[in-house]
Amino acid sequence: MALVEGCKHALEISIPVAEVESETGRAVTEVQKRAKLPGFRPGKAPAAIIRRQFAGEIRQQVMESLIPKALQKQFEAENLSPVGTPDVSDVHFHDGEPLRFKATFEVFPQVELGEYRNVEVPYHDPEITDDDIAKRIGEIREQKAQYVNIDPRPIADGDHAVVSLESLSGVEGEPVKTDELVLEIGGADTLPAFTEHLRGLSPDEETEFEVAYPADYGSERLAGKTVKFHATVKGLRRKELPELDDDFAQELGDYRTVDELREAIRKALFAQRQHEAQEEAKHLIIDKLVELHEFPVPEAFVERQIQTRVEQSVRTMISQGVDPRGLKLDWNKVREAQRDKAVNEVKASILLGKISERESIHATRDEVDREVEKAARQQRKPVAAVQMEFEKDGTMNRIANHIQTEKTLNFLFEHARKTA
Repeated sequence: MALVEGCKHALEISIPVAEVESETGRAVTEVQKRAKLPGFRPGKAPAAIIRRQFAGEIRQQVMESLIPKALQKQFEAENLSPVGTPDVSDVHFHDGEPLRFKATFEVFPQVELGEYRNVEVPYHDPEITDDDIAKRIGEIREQKAQYVNIDPRPIADGDHAVVSLESLSGVEGEPVKTDELVLEIGGADTLPAFTEHLRGLSPDEETEFEVAYPADYGSERLAGKTVKFHATVKGLRRKELPELDDDFAQELGDYRTVDELREAIRKALFAQRQHEAQEEAKHLIIDKLVELHEFPVPEAFVERQIQTRVEQSVRTMISQGVDPRGLKLDWNKVREAQRDKAVNEVKASILLGKISERESIHATRDEVDREVEKAARQQRKPVAAVQMEFEKDGTMNRIANHIQTEKTLNFLFEHARKTA
């Protein structure tokens, strides 16, 4: 009989003496065939000696054979769906007595789906203004800008100064050194100290000054440091933007005129912002569904999700040049801080699975194949080789699950009640 507390269950199972003795006999025979004992030919040692000499091994074999079978039989009898590996304890195993043990485990939760259609969610299609288009065109022109050398003169705001820099103090280890750094004097992306100390200098002039870097500066070596630099002005450049005309549009792609370019940008911005708005709406729908459905979740699922979140955080730190080992983090606190979000993510995943099952939403073979083909192109490998690799390491199932999840989210969005 199962004792229930949330997703946790416990079974107390007794295996009859006859079954235990039968399995013990088989184990003895198996050990007897390969046992090598002084004075006996292989396979000829008496069973009584085998039982005595290999008691521990025989006991282990009997338990490894009988306990999983007994558990599976009880799971089927009580219609239980265990999650993870049961924890077996309180084993009572003595000659002439039934084999008794207790198994604790978690089961997949029973979820009664409530209303999931017509969920109210704020949403409206984005509006793309002429200013949005002009800003995007400005960004493209900036990307296509050319920097032209100009005759030597004192540096002024708006100039692009070419300087060589070498740190004299304030940085541990090797000095920071660059032979050609281009800085826009007075520019928003230029630290004020560089503008202040380079303004007014002319090419070939040198200077020394200190720069106080903010604590959130992108480079870990410089963040929060005050660094003294030696700088030499090597030249001046002027930024020239391309003319906004039909020739410019034609250089960017299959556009004949600037108006065609503007229309293409309008459509691209609309698609991008519509996708972002829809993704935000989908997240809100899921949050509401999680709030509306109260049910326990297996701790094994939560722990797995916490681990995933922690690993993602570590990868993010590393990508930003931060070594997590140097932060002296209390990883237990880090994991605990992720618990609430992990629980909600597990609930969301279970709900999406239930809804996709109810609505018969699944990934088709063609949809999975397209993702495999895309991966093969990116990796420059034969499709068959990538498919075999994905089937072996479980990636194929992950692809199918991701497609199913996305299709279910799209279904929920399509059937949501959208408000302005």
